[in-house]
Amino acid sequence: MIEPLFSALAALLTPQHLGFMALGVSVGLVVGVLPGLGGIAGLALLLPFIYGMDQISALAMLIGLVAVIPTSDTFASVLMGIPGSSASQATVVDGFPLAKKGEAARALSAAFSASLIGGLFGALVLTAFVLVARPLILAFGSAELFMLTVFGLSMVGVLSGSNLAKGVAACGVGLAFGCIGAAPATGEYRMDFNALYLSDGIPLVIVGLGIFAIPEIVDLLRLRQTIAGGNPLGSGWLQGVRDTWANKWLALRCSGIGAIIGAIPGLGGSVVDWIAYGHVVQTSKDRSQFGKGDIRGVIAPESANNAKEGGGLVPTLLFGIPGSGAMAIFLAGMILVGLQPGPAMVGRNLDVTYTIVWSLALANVLGTAMCIALAPGIARLTTIRYMLIAPFMIMVIAFAAFQATRSLYDLVALLGVGVLGIFMKRFGWSRPAFLIGFVLALQAERYLYQAVQFAGWNFLTRPLVIGIVVLTVVSVWLGARKRPGEATLSINTEGSAEAARATVLRPQIVFTGLMLALFVFTFIEGVQNSFLGAVFPVGVGVVGGLAALAVLVLQLRGERAGTANFDSEANVDKSTGDPGPWPFVAWLVGFVGAVGIVGFLAGLFLFFVLFLRIAARCSWLQTGVLTVAAIAFILVFANAMNLVFPGGLLQAYFDLPWPFR
Repeated sequence: MIEPLFSALAALLTPQHLGFMALGVSVGLVVGVLPGLGGIAGLALLLPFIYGMDQISALAMLIGLVAVIPTSDTFASVLMGIPGSSASQATVVDGFPLAKKGEAARALSAAFSASLIGGLFGALVLTAFVLVARPLILAFGSAELFMLTVFGLSMVGVLSGSNLAKGVAACGVGLAFGCIGAAPATGEYRMDFNALYLSDGIPLVIVGLGIFAIPEIVDLLRLRQTIAGGNPLGSGWLQGVRDTWANKWLALRCSGIGAIIGAIPGLGGSVVDWIAYGHVVQTSKDRSQFGKGDIRGVIAPESANNAKEGGGLVPTLLFGIPGSGAMAIFLAGMILVGLQPGPAMVGRNLDVTYTIVWSLALANVLGTAMCIALAPGIARLTTIRYMLIAPFMIMVIAFAAFQATRSLYDLVALLGVGVLGIFMKRFGWSRPAFLIGFVLALQAERYLYQAVQFAGWNFLTRPLVIGIVVLTVVSVWLGARKRPGEATLSINTEGSAEAARATVLRPQIVFTGLMLALFVFTFIEGVQNSFLGAVFPVGVGVVGGLAALAVLVLQLRGERAGTANFDSEANVDKSTGDPGPWPFVAWLVGFVGAVGIVGFLAGLFLFFVLFLRIAARCSWLQTGVLTVAAIAFILVFANAMNLVFPGGLLQAYFDLPWPFR
């Protein structure tokens, strides 16, 4: 036991190992800053370069990238309201409102320090679990994994504020979207409209970007000012560290949650930040500022999503079972350099295992230091007029969304989900609840099918299942109860009741009616399949439909539904003649249409020139400089990552040279 420890320490401290780790951290920093890419894209980028490298150097580079992405993806989440990756979606809820208040420095500092705690805790968990985790992980079968997905869905109660029915309905919409495509039990296709693109469902990256990024971009464009609203960045770098220290026990608890969720294979890390966010809301006496800029809403998910990487390495190393998509790529990297995951990693390769563990801890420290060093410069983006930033954000989001399946329909789906997100935000439907439903839909259905097939409905009597059921019930009770003195928020507090009913409730009634129609459609599509393929969509249609019906009845009675859903509405001054979101949605439609006709690069050129000249009112010189900068950036980036551009009708009929190919 002692010899592998010294061997791992000697390998860790060599200049070669530290150099390759720093290289991996640098690549991860760049990938994490760009929204929608995440660890899968970054690790896939490194795989061709590790071929032929020695094992320790290759692992150092991979671990460096894995460790820093959950930290660097915070930039996009806090500064622009765009989830940097699937594991940083909950950070948007409070991090972005803090940036709009001019407290971006405080939010970033708290996020980085919490990420450091989470990363170090994850490495500590991995150290302890290396020898004892095997029986614990093997105790989780399909039944326990199904109940864990139900526990994740119980966070809806926390994210619904004062209107639980609307939160359940929003989660049901996400579950309904998750039912699109082939049923995991039988392979039957549901709700796909016979479209080949929908046969595998809508990719998560598109749903995450569409439901959060598009509404925030449109709202910021409507405000016609900077992200921080003209406020200074503030001098909160030390305050953020103090906030984390003041909430150190919260950071440690959420780190434990992240490590446990990450260690469970198959559950994935996409929901761990929401579970941590739900935990901090449940355990807080004062919940009034969540969704408006509560620093605890940044500390909790950031400590959890970093700790999950250490937890995710447990099943990857010990059993060769990746706990997430990024871990699947990491597993491929291990095999590529000649390492076989399994019992040997705690036997003859124990020194390599400890090198990985300590590399993870050291890479977290290095990554946090680099993020803090670069943060002041990157954070100044919040002081630039957003009309100049928006086209760059749209470019990156569209390009990232296209990489999901490399189909033009990726952009169409992004636009459609984005419009849904705009309506959900406008009418107070919880977007986090929607996203939780979508993320867990496929897993919930798969694990339910497997549990019933293996053990029948008796799986509900298993001890671990009962324990998780009790935890879920407690979670729902904590989320649904109302704190003393906690006010119930309403959608419209200005003007007469009649005006509010005319301007707010009538559009809401139409939207709720459409959501009810979606649940009816889900039910009808479900009953047309065999029992195993029908049980889940039918259940979603019934439960979601009843929740939507309850919301609709309240609205028809003229009662104002609550909006305490942790989505911050844009306070646009109507006296300025704000035309609403639709002119900017039209710009997005025009951009996607141009890409469909002339391809991505030419469409991007037209979009930049027209948008900067007409919407942003830039001079020809400024327009030319920004357009050339955007084209140059996307060309260099695509070439470096070996990515392709969406093609249009022009590319279908003519053989064009790169980059118009």
